[in-house]
Amino acid sequence: MDRIQALQLFVRVVDLGSFSKAAADLGIGQPSATKTVALLEKQLGSRLLHRSTRGVTPTEIGALYYDKCKLIAHHVEEAQSVATLLQSQVQGGLRISTSVAFGRRVLVPLVMRFMHMHPKLHIELNFEDRVVSLVEQGIDVAVRMGPLVDSTLGARYLGVNPWVLAGSSPYLEARGAPAQPTDLSQHDALVYSTVQGDARWHFTGLHGDTVTVPVRGPLRSNNLSALLMAARNGMGLAALPRYVAQESLNTGALRAVLTDWSLPSQEIHAVYPSPLLVPAKVSGFVTWLQVQLGNTWWEDQQ
Repeated sequence: MDRIQALQLFVRVVDLGSFSKAAADLGIGQPSATKTVALLEKQLGSRLLHRSTRGVTPTEIGALYYDKCKLIAHHVEEAQSVATLLQSQVQGGLRISTSVAFGRRVLVPLVMRFMHMHPKLHIELNFEDRVVSLVEQGIDVAVRMGPLVDSTLGARYLGVNPWVLAGSSPYLEARGAPAQPTDLSQHDALVYSTVQGDARWHFTGLHGDTVTVPVRGPLRSNNLSALLMAARNGMGLAALPRYVAQESLNTGALRAVLTDWSLPSQEIHAVYPSPLLVPAKVSGFVTWLQVQLGNTWWEDQQ
């Protein structure tokens, strides 16, 4: 039994005037309770309790020690109550990490709505296009694309991130729209250097057949906004996440091509430092994100 538990036991013994009643109240055996108080007395070098057939009462020193112990026990219970309250409510600080493009285009407006729903929540948003250590960086929850690699983290599936191949109308009118993936050898590709196999694009047909084609073009970048701008300016065809391309598709600035073929999509997960004792502010945010990123969420992007 640790020191705090020993003090709490001593308080209960004095309150109830009995080792057996205090032991039963705390769910321990009477011999253990007697031994614990005897060890306290040995450590202090003073007798704390008078023992008789009628029960136990504190000595003069025991009474003074009792007053201090009761104050300590009260503060411990108060601290535990505060911790339980914070654990069960959506409030306090919440540090969130995600990628730059997804964070700016998708997560920021969602986080703003969640903050309006929970005014006692204080959020710190971190955008980085690399996998960060949640524990080292003090991150409460990260939203990540692609396969999960750390099985020790808590994780929950949020949805899917589909990709689309698109180009501007002037480009397609000048070069013609590809009818099948192999036609891409005659086109300028705007290559994203982080996903989709870099300069090899992978397609799956309606019947499950797969095709991998090498591509080349005037621009290669690890920034999706740069590729979007290049595609809108007629520089070639770009493979883009639907949430990046959706507004341009809606306005006609871009047109989707090879719509009978699909590029590899990515799973979206929320990950947090541990699957155990997840705070309410984390579980509440993650559960809410599951609803927001369900079905065809990318169609709502502006």
